[in-house]
Amino acid sequence: MVDARGVPLSLIVTGANQPDVTRAVALLDCARRTPPRRGGVICADKGYDSAALRGALRTRGLTPSIPHRANQRRRGRPPPAYRRHRWVVEATHGWLTRFRKLLVRYEKTLAGYRALLQLACAIIVWRKVGVIYG
Repeated sequence: MVDARGVPLSLIVTGANQPDVTRAVALLDCARRTPPRRGGVICADKGYDSAALRGALRTRGLTPSIPHRANQRRRGRPPPAYRRHRWVVEATHGWLTRFRKLLVRYEKTLAGYRALLQLACAIIVWRKVGVIYG
């Protein structure tokens, strides 16, 4: 989960064979120190299109901006907020892939890989927030 500037707020490491939507609510709960403000918009891609996730976001007071999958199309276009703000998430993924150790997972243990991810996120936060405050 990232904020509007691309600063990572929380992360969860799961297996590659698990759909992302199954851990989306847990990811939202991990950001408890800096929760999204009430009435905020959560942008996600088509992989997160599910009624359960949309309901969980609405109960937290957040507006989901998730385009529908092709087989569940209700409206013809993705929401406008999705198109405007999705690039922030893609940019953060690009910053994470610049760390060569994370590009291909060489770490055998989950704890080692998670530690490297947290270190990379801390470096990204330092670069983004240090410019503002430092």
